[in-house]
Amino acid sequence: MPPINRTEIRRSSSHLRWGWLLLAWACIVLALIGALVPGLPTTVFVLIAGWAASRCSPRLHQWLRSHSLLGPCLRNWEQGGHIDRRTKWTASAGMLFALILILFSVQHPLWLSACLALIAIGALAVWSRPEPATVSANRHKKPRRNGV
Repeated sequence: MPPINRTEIRRSSSHLRWGWLLLAWACIVLALIGALVPGLPTTVFVLIAGWAASRCSPRLHQWLRSHSLLGPCLRNWEQGGHIDRRTKWTASAGMLFALILILFSVQHPLWLSACLALIAIGALAVWSRPEPATVSANRHKKPRRNGV
């Protein structure tokens, strides 16, 4: 996602800019809560926060990109829509926890079917995304000697 330059931000209305900023900070808070609470997504909120911040505050967007917890997810997404394997497994564990809660708490078949379908779509979306290339993948290969 290419950053929006400052002149474009200045041209947008002040109210709209404050709306983007409010959305960005609300998503940052939800992402941090999601890092602690199973079932609440973190990645989605980080991506929305980065998108909103890029529309209103280059400084906030850069802070998000360089953040030790939130930054890797945002940078991976901006560099090709990548989701790393650890995030995929964490998201899957959260979805499994949510699924267990839903199975024990939702009695109506229609609501249960809708919840299960949404969890399945979420899992498919997460696991269908490519993973970022890693440098360590080349370390496990044995070096070739004299073309052998």
